[in-house]
Amino acid sequence: MLDDMFDYLERVRQRPVWQPAPAEARGSFSEALPRAAGDLAAAHDAFMKNILPYAVGNAHPGFMGWVHGGGTPVGMLAEMLAGGLNANLGGRNQVPIDVEQQILRWSRELFGFPESASGIFVTGTSMANLISLMVARTAALGVEVRRSGVAARGKRLTAYASSVTHSCIARAIDIAGIGVDALREIPVNHRHEIDLAALKQAVAADRRAGCTPFFIVGNAGTVDIGAIDDLAGLAEFAASEKIWFHVDGAFGGLAMMAPAFAPRLKGIERADSIGFDFHKWAQVPYDAGFVMVRDGALHRATFSADPIYLRRDQRGMAAHSPWPCDFGPDLSRGFRALKTWFTLKVYGAEALGRVVTHTCSLAQQMARRIEATPELELLAPVALNIVCFRFRSPDADRVNAEILIRVQESGVAAPSSTAIDGRFAIRAALFNHRTTMQDVDAMLAAVISHGRSLAGGC
Repeated sequence: MLDDMFDYLERVRQRPVWQPAPAEARGSFSEALPRAAGDLAAAHDAFMKNILPYAVGNAHPGFMGWVHGGGTPVGMLAEMLAGGLNANLGGRNQVPIDVEQQILRWSRELFGFPESASGIFVTGTSMANLISLMVARTAALGVEVRRSGVAARGKRLTAYASSVTHSCIARAIDIAGIGVDALREIPVNHRHEIDLAALKQAVAADRRAGCTPFFIVGNAGTVDIGAIDDLAGLAEFAASEKIWFHVDGAFGGLAMMAPAFAPRLKGIERADSIGFDFHKWAQVPYDAGFVMVRDGALHRATFSADPIYLRRDQRGMAAHSPWPCDFGPDLSRGFRALKTWFTLKVYGAEALGRVVTHTCSLAQQMARRIEATPELELLAPVALNIVCFRFRSPDADRVNAEILIRVQESGVAAPSSTAIDGRFAIRAALFNHRTTMQDVDAMLAAVISHGRSLAGGC
């Protein structure tokens, strides 16, 4: 099984990036519950035949869809060790939690956070954003809100994020019981960065209306084009208004590892909380999200509980408090920290920073290729490593939607899509450390080929 996965990674470029699964493969997963013991070799054979060929393909250098990291063999091996250990990192006196705390210390160092800051691994930045919002809710309404709820406090909370912020922020506000109507979507400038003047006006208007502004989101890499908000300006304004400042750094936060790009995140060190994903630019296998909160005591007060079955002691297995379950909603937690620890120990932050620089360089080269090709149109500025473009056509939205699907089905490349100023865009997100300009050129050639075919009525 291990040899097969090494072979897969070594020869992944020889495979299609993605291919639709045939009915036979999907149908193989309609069987009834197995009652008797089966054969490991047969199960593995089914994996190789019906699962591995039909995954989304983000290990492939031609995968450019959404925001997916490529993973590494080192991370894969660490995941095997974690699976064999089968540690539950909800709590208790065990060294695997020290490994997670080591990642927290490294993250404090990377982002310039104080030693008092807390942090835990989560599934991804969606969960990190929710946890940060819950801590901000506690900061605004007090710990009693955990017992009495938001409505009992008699305050109408309001939150602020740019109009191009990821939808998980609205979902977090929904889950927290505040209601999505409380989210103010602030306009952006021509670089897709939040309009600070508009934000200030919105906060002032809400205060006049008797609302309580409590949460401002800054983007370190927006989901559509990778734009970076003015984090220093947001930090200054949030501090002056005594509003919680959170940074969604799902992928762009880890640009801190690249000396050429870290200065563009100036102000992130002043955030009250940060969410980011090691499974994107840091290439850790899924999933490995992280949340870090400046006020560790407030973070703990937002989630900690003391039922008798989670009693803490000074000695024995119930020692070593506080536990990770005191800082988030999960009690059962996997050993995500190990694959992250291995990745950082084996490759080092400098090499991972070079991946950031490399993929951003590819994006700039790709943008220049597009601008030099009359049949293609660049639709947005390239801030980091995301390029949004399309094939020129009188019926551009329909044609490019079809081009996208044809390129994906060809197996040559797998970009995704978005809308830029209401226009359909093919979106190439370059995160994989295996990707080269050869892969970018192959994707552009496929777009042009299919575009010409559609333009010719074929």
